[in-house]
Amino acid sequence: MFLNQCQSVSIIVSLNIQVLHHNVKDLYAKIIINIIIIVVILFILLVLFQMACSNIRYGAGVTREIDLQNMGARNVCLMTDRTLSQLPPIYEDVRVEPTDKSFKAAIDLAKKGHFDVDVTVGGGSVIDTCKAANLYASHPEAEFLDFANAPIGKGKPITATLKPLIAVPTMAGTVSETTGVAIFDFEDLKAKTGIANQALKPILGMVDPYILFTCHPEWQLSVALMCSGVFLHSHLLLCHNLRSPCPSNPINRPAYQGSNSISDVWARHALKIIAKYLKQAVRDAGDVEARYSMHLASVFAGFGFGNAGVHLCHGMSYPIAGNVKTHRAKGYNVEHPIVPHGLSVVLTSPARHLDAAQILGNSLKAKLKTVSNINTSDTLRSFLYDLEVEDGLSAIGYTKEDIPSLVKGTIPQERVTKQSPRAHTEEDLTALFAASMKLY
Repeated sequence: MFLNQCQSVSIIVSLNIQVLHHNVKDLYAKIIINIIIIVVILFILLVLFQMACSNIRYGAGVTREIDLQNMGARNVCLMTDRTLSQLPPIYEDVRVEPTDKSFKAAIDLAKKGHFDVDVTVGGGSVIDTCKAANLYASHPEAEFLDFANAPIGKGKPITATLKPLIAVPTMAGTVSETTGVAIFDFEDLKAKTGIANQALKPILGMVDPYILFTCHPEWQLSVALMCSGVFLHSHLLLCHNLRSPCPSNPINRPAYQGSNSISDVWARHALKIIAKYLKQAVRDAGDVEARYSMHLASVFAGFGFGNAGVHLCHGMSYPIAGNVKTHRAKGYNVEHPIVPHGLSVVLTSPARHLDAAQILGNSLKAKLKTVSNINTSDTLRSFLYDLEVEDGLSAIGYTKEDIPSLVKGTIPQERVTKQSPRAHTEEDLTALFAASMKLY
């Protein structure tokens, strides 16, 4: 599959070489031509890919092995949220679905605290907040948007060494314990954006299935939906060696690099586990095998898409979350309207895959058949229906009058949308949002 996806480069090279060889008879001239063509491709395209993964320690009760003493830690920042208020944290004011404002509050704490190790206990919101706090405490002179993704921020490379960060995820599907990404709502834009750099990755993820037994089913559902959605996203990305331009300096290598053969292995394996255990994990909190399996699948998915990336549905999800009006997600004890990240991602997925052949061209049609022998969109829609997921964007408070704002919030999300196999237009986005108003 990987070879089929990436064959266009080799075809172009082969055709060029054949034409040149037809006109050039000298052996040495042919060799020089070949070298020149290869060098040009290396400089134009992002031919290489890198697998950057956090260390993961997995198993029931593994959190007892958080070993700060042997790390020589003397001043530790323990970060969590108010849902876990029975713990004695240093900082518990993490916002569920963080904003630039809540990031800045945590950054202020980190700068004043001069911590030598960070420990974060919670979901993706907590882990992402701690990543940002660690980053800016290590770059005290930086402005907030210096490291945020371009074009919203400046997308500067991370040059200082960050403090060690240990992540203890309390739900399966956030995958933040494996990635170098921290996402927040940029309130002025009314859309999410983030910081993406492999330097943000925790040095250790402590994945303890025991913790999941206290995880609310709706939390589990939301993050698991995100986890399952990223398989199709990362699997259908632009191939890593078709992206351009190649960074002139390795420090500028993007965290999300495009589809590659290693990420595909992790993503496919994760999806098989999710398909088998997700429904049971949501419906029965006491099902040990299902909860254990979902937590491990989350790690596998993070290894996959944390290096390959995501594309259009993720880019579209950011304004869905950022423009929320009154929707309060079930099971979330928060004081503000919220569309959880997993839900905002998955609500546009059926429409995205239904129209994929028309939007992305015939080459994707064959690939979708390889992913599944039946209609991908219908399968996903049926899966969401069985899990009683909200019936499209209209069920969370959006109308067709909101579509221009949703499109506007998607356009700047180049970090992820540019990984789509073919460029999209505002008309394409408008049609996808309209088709996502109802799912069933």
